Amino acid sequence: MDLRARFEEAVAESIRLKSQFLTEQAEVVVAAAQMIAAVLRAGWKVLIFGNGGSAADAQHLAAEFVNRFQVERPPLAALALNTDTSILTSIANDYDFQEVFAKQVRALGRPGDLAWGISTSGASANVVQGLKAARELGLKTLALSGRDGGEVAAQADIALIVRSRATPRIQEVHITIGHVLCDLVDCLLFPEKFAKEGSG
Repeated sequence: MDLRARFEEAVAESIRLKSQFLTEQAEVVVAAAQMIAAVLRAGWKVLIFGNGGSAADAQHLAAEFVNRFQVERPPLAALALNTDTSILTSIANDYDFQEVFAKQVRALGRPGDLAWGISTSGASANVVQGLKAARELGLKTLALSGRDGGEVAAQADIALIVRSRATPRIQEVHITIGHVLCDLVDCLLFPEKFAKEGSG
């Protein structure tokens, strides 16, 4: 097996998907950033959730909002719903694993908040149920999905879809999109922090 060729193929595919996403969905990313910023500007919060690698992305992005991304600014209200093992396991044990996000959305979500579901397959039943619960409560909804978007994308006001069937490559694009959204939201909410960039 030619390991260098395998490495080059993986990196080339990751770059190709990112470039394709930029070409096809740049305006959708901007719209998503504007929606997130509007929610946070109004004093509401962002609830993020997913499974596996998408769960890691959810808590990663929540940390970027609550702590900071690249500029010093006030903390922003975001919460990853996949981090409390007692809540997750009690819901899964007493009810069903499909309900682990939906019940938390019902408990914590309020009209004005944003529910952000992440699923590389677009078919994660608990992410679908979480977004459905959010819509029923009047929350705004955002999806990061893969493949053809699936039911996860269908439940979202705005869906960002990486059109690939390779989970690792989808996840690589997802975290790039997440970081870009963090940056754009900061630009929208704290433009004064970026004023010096345009003055050189």
